[in-house]
Amino acid sequence: MRDTDLFQLALGLSSPWQVSSSEFNLEQKRLDIKIDFPRGSTFCCPECDLAELKAYDTVEKTWRHLNFFQHEAYLTARVPRVDCPQCGVHLIAQIPWARRDSGFTLLFEAMIMTLVKSMPVKSVASFVGEYDTRIWRILHHYVDQGRDQADHSKVTHVGVDETSSKRGHNYVSLFVDLKEAQILFATEGKDASTVKRFQQDLVAHKGDPDSISEFCSDMSPAFIKGVSDSFPKAHLTFDKFHIMKIINEAVDEVRRQEQKERPELAKTRYIWLKNKNNLKKTQIETLENLQVKKLNLKTSRAYHIRMNFQDFFTQPIETAETFLNKWYFWATHSRLQPIKEAAYTIKRHWSGVLRWFHSRINNGMLEGFNSLVQSAKARARGYRTNRNLIAMIYLIGGKFKFGLPT
Repeated sequence: MRDTDLFQLALGLSSPWQVSSSEFNLEQKRLDIKIDFPRGSTFCCPECDLAELKAYDTVEKTWRHLNFFQHEAYLTARVPRVDCPQCGVHLIAQIPWARRDSGFTLLFEAMIMTLVKSMPVKSVASFVGEYDTRIWRILHHYVDQGRDQADHSKVTHVGVDETSSKRGHNYVSLFVDLKEAQILFATEGKDASTVKRFQQDLVAHKGDPDSISEFCSDMSPAFIKGVSDSFPKAHLTFDKFHIMKIINEAVDEVRRQEQKERPELAKTRYIWLKNKNNLKKTQIETLENLQVKKLNLKTSRAYHIRMNFQDFFTQPIETAETFLNKWYFWATHSRLQPIKEAAYTIKRHWSGVLRWFHSRINNGMLEGFNSLVQSAKARARGYRTNRNLIAMIYLIGGKFKFGLPT
């Protein structure tokens, strides 16, 4: 079998395209494959799809292909222009091995899109011997394509949270379909305008703001206002992990204040913040010793208030508000200012706290995505622009189907 026949089969070319020649340069470690079409071949107009048009002239183009063993491989072809009687002279739109205006073949881009899911773009660029800006262009093209094709018409339950994009007060807000575990939208900032932008993006992707029945967020005033303004028919549930974080911070503040007078509380922070079944044996012994020997510890009282609040989420829906009322009375009469402040915060968000018993939603899924995003950011040692970070967020959680060859 001739080398041209072998490459013809390997590339999967069909009429009128055919491999005309190949050349291997050992010094440059490069394989060049030339592709051509027979004289008299016909093509379609890229504007109106009129068929049976002969080539008017040709433009030579080259594309980077998958390596041939350890050597770089390139495809070069004469791409025809056709003279359509209705549309004029245009370069044909489709060639089977590459997309228009790309310097890479589809198989090469498929490999890139596979690698960037688990490797930093800079590492991928170094691995394939290309500038990282070219790799980012591939990534942005397919992410933008996936976004254009996204259909959000069935979205009803949405969670929102922010993730840091850079050091300092730089954030990107993520909006997730809580039923499908899919990132719907990512945008810079964490103010009320991010929710408005999500609403506009939802409409642009066939979604209906009035169909959003449940929203989950932390107690950020910006998110609360944004949901109220842009999704007036949605019920807002406050994330129970964020609620517990407020209680935990209050317990820790009590410990820090008391530690100034009670040095035995030093290095016991996590003992008071974890559940007993998550503590090590030595930590359990320390906790029990502190509670037995120092019954009047303020931290111990705060700890019991915290543990009691955890039982709130195990209550039947009929008794949940009664339980919360009793806990609120206990917390506000505890004479522990941080605990009282935490209770007042919950009181201000009362309906959203209780809504959990109807919606049963939380942002645990968002925290998972956030962890993946921060891990990718750490591997890449940060991203030059938020646009790059947002593209990576969509790649991680957008569930896009790019339709690339395997």
